[in-house]
Amino acid sequence: MKVQIEIDSSSGFCFGVTTAIRKAEEELAKSGSLYCLGDIVHNGMEVKRLHESGLITINHDDLRNLHDVKVLLRAHGEPPETYEIAKKNNIEIIDATCPVVLALQRRIKLQYDTHANDQIVIFGKNGHAEVLGLVGQTNSKAIVIEKFEDVKQLDFNRDIYLYSQTTKSLDEFHRIIDYIQQHISKNATFRRFDTICRQVANRMPNIAKFASKHDLILFVSGQKSSNGRVLYNECKSVNPNSYQIEDIDEIDFNWLKGVETIGICGATSTPKWLMEKCRDYILTHLESEP
Repeated sequence: MKVQIEIDSSSGFCFGVTTAIRKAEEELAKSGSLYCLGDIVHNGMEVKRLHESGLITINHDDLRNLHDVKVLLRAHGEPPETYEIAKKNNIEIIDATCPVVLALQRRIKLQYDTHANDQIVIFGKNGHAEVLGLVGQTNSKAIVIEKFEDVKQLDFNRDIYLYSQTTKSLDEFHRIIDYIQQHISKNATFRRFDTICRQVANRMPNIAKFASKHDLILFVSGQKSSNGRVLYNECKSVNPNSYQIEDIDEIDFNWLKGVETIGICGATSTPKWLMEKCRDYILTHLESEP
């Protein structure tokens, strides 16, 4: 059976995740172990690989009980409270917060420090690590809206300052902006700040184009990845013959019947080696067929 397999060249780790993993690997090479606050990336296979090298994932409760150790902060960023706990417990922080997220945190903190009584609104996923870090810049006063419908709950008689989680959809962000512009009181100020990471946003049109080129799409991504869900849904809308998998054991070879081209792609949290592993697994299976 002759099948062509292409791995999407624009899929895989974004800059922020690449930097966090490099910092973890450098410290592990020196000391053999390192604590990481939360999963370093929303991909179970990559987390497992790093755990085998000595990376220990902890939560915020664990952090409060640690003293005199090194802890890596992943690309998503953390609220100010995390840094305060680290200082109090003599914990050395290896800060791998993505520069795009860090810049956004600073903007929101400055906004809060100068306009604490106004509505600081963040378009993002409630409870997401990045959003928790952003809300933390405002003493938990920021309003989080997860989807377009939530915008209707805002007070349009008060000033609104709108920001976005770096990995959200540009199209939905612009819908929210349009709605606020149409409903804001003439006596209130509305300012919006486009804080969506273009390295992530540009993947939407790229992955749609990639999905349209192939008979079958295997989207490799961890179930925890918000970015993965968005990109997979885009693939599925363009190519209904798309399947999300986390590892090779989820590949159903019945999907390959009558297929001539397979596209393998993934999220900003998907390692290249995992996409290559899926490709090699399929090729080995096809070569063994009579």
